[in-house]
Amino acid sequence: MRLVSICPSNTELVDYLGLTEQLVAVDDFSDWPERVRTLPKLGPDLSINMDMVEELKPDLVIASLSVPGMEKNIAELERRNIPHVVYNPNTLEDIAEDLKDLGRRTGVEKRADYLVSQYKELINEYKTFAAGVKEKKKLYWEWWPKPVFTPGKQNWLTQISHLAGAVNVFEDMEQPSIQTTWEDVIKRDPDEICIAWVGVTKQKVKPEVLEKRPGWSELRAVKANKVHILEEHLFCRPSPRLIDGLQKLHQVLWKQKQPTQTAN
Repeated sequence: MRLVSICPSNTELVDYLGLTEQLVAVDDFSDWPERVRTLPKLGPDLSINMDMVEELKPDLVIASLSVPGMEKNIAELERRNIPHVVYNPNTLEDIAEDLKDLGRRTGVEKRADYLVSQYKELINEYKTFAAGVKEKKKLYWEWWPKPVFTPGKQNWLTQISHLAGAVNVFEDMEQPSIQTTWEDVIKRDPDEICIAWVGVTKQKVKPEVLEKRPGWSELRAVKANKVHILEEHLFCRPSPRLIDGLQKLHQVLWKQKQPTQTAN
């Protein structure tokens, strides 16, 4: 098949299924695995060059609604009658279903089923660990600084927090993603702060920007030196790579590489 991915997380789904060699083009932000960086680029995921997509005559375009503004890509694919599938995952379960669906569409259903079983097995290991954690650490996740955006209840980062023996301080909000205020963050006073700005590499997050915020130095997490600048690609993309993010978060919170013992 001739596959086109117009979202980084979907490019990662393709690779997990062993189909990267069938990709003929990707969006500008797709950077994993390494070999996709040499493929023709179609523009940023919010401004895909649909003329180029059409010229490539793909058998399947793998599209997404994971970021606001992607709707126009879907409308254009429909208008041009380009074969496509649209994913919009918010949870770890959604990601597993997308992996299985893409496996069925591309003829690698058995591989997809195997991958999902491995994925769920790892998640269950962390569930066992988390069940033994008596005092959950309170986390504030930030994935955009201005205005402040943070994940809510129906979000993979809230699930990952639980699996790592913690809670998201905004999990009382039902939406997958919430625009909030810095004042609200201060009121919730988290134990630890996790910064992973969407589309921004870890190296480009400037701590001095954070330090200028009102009340920053008074936060419990700041006083305890528990502010973590994390890899965007491990936490902000809804693909099975989030399991790598979960492993990283577990290590950050508990100084353990694997959930082999109860932490308190």
